[in-house]
Amino acid sequence: MHIVLLYAGILTLFFVGLSVRTLRMRRRLRIAVGDGGNEAMLRAMRVHSNFAEYVPLSLLLIYFVEATGASPLLVHVLGACVVVGRISHAFGVSQVKENYAFRVFGMAMTFTPLIVAAVRLLYVFAYPSGA
Repeated sequence: MHIVLLYAGILTLFFVGLSVRTLRMRRRLRIAVGDGGNEAMLRAMRVHSNFAEYVPLSLLLIYFVEATGASPLLVHVLGACVVVGRISHAFGVSQVKENYAFRVFGMAMTFTPLIVAAVRLLYVFAYPSGA
């Protein structure tokens, strides 16, 4: 179980970057709590929150998939999908004049590993000798 560590590290650094970006925007706009009615602040908050909502579960599921003895290629594909999905989503949602294609692609790339991992884990549970 070493591959998931790579994606946990990458995604953690990205999360810290989103956190710093949100904190700097709060300081620049002088908004201590909430969005202060500023759409850019609201978008920065939602990018940060959405990341925090999806990434922990994604990493946990990828960890479990790796623990079941899945091929390293599958684990890398799942991890890469989450990274690419979160980057695309963050870019899209951060734009006040949003191109929804980035958000849609980002969510598809986030949901895909969640679904694939869930199906893999259910299969391993149902057929432990077939994994």
